[in-house]
Amino acid sequence: MKPSWRKPFGILAMLAALAVYAIVAVTVLAPVGRWPVLAQMVVYLIAGTIWILPLGRFLQWMETGRFR
Repeated sequence: MKPSWRKPFGILAMLAALAVYAIVAVTVLAPVGRWPVLAQMVVYLIAGTIWILPLGRFLQWMETGRFR
């Protein structure tokens, strides 16, 4: 079997996308630091799980080469 280029590319793309998402989340959510602790917790839990949503289709593409 010939190795696929999708897995190494996919891992690098996921790391790059996660880094960009983290930078954007930190800059956009900077005012949240002045909120009460429980409100901050809810916001950061939501922001921390949003990046997982597109991950399933992306992992499927890495394995099969198709998004569907």
